Amino acid sequence: MRRAREEDAGALAGLSRPFVRSGALRARPVSLYATRAGDFLVAQAPGGRLAGCVGLRVYPSGPGERPGAAGVLYNFCVAAHSQGRGVGAALLRAALAGARARSLDALFTATTGQGGLFHRYGFAPSAAPSAPRPWTESLDPRRNARVLVRRL
Repeated sequence: MRRAREEDAGALAGLSRPFVRSGALRARPVSLYATRAGDFLVAQAPGGRLAGCVGLRVYPSGPGERPGAAGVLYNFCVAAHSQGRGVGAALLRAALAGARARSLDALFTATTGQGGLFHRYGFAPSAAPSAPRPWTESLDPRRNARVLVRRL
């Protein structure tokens, strides 16, 4: 497990591509992965290929929002060759540890799937208005994603 670097941008986009095609993730340009590389934790498979990634973006509370900073997990994916091997759980544990280290009050995510892994780690359904406003405003309602939260 390590923090992504700007030079990982192409690999992050490649890792995400099958999930974008399936509708599980939103398409993001390689330039976004480069600009926000510091948001990402990556797991590497033997040989150096990326096995999975998750982004953690921090949002300070805005006017009229619950006090305290919140984080949003995004672009969480595990390569097909690494699924079922604990990579997703390890990434999620590392992201939770990072959120605690930053003294975040809550961690949000949106999922188009069942969210079983998130539920096993204490995430529960949340009303989107309790999440950081800039993030909720960026969600595409056509994707029908469910917002989940874990209070820290």
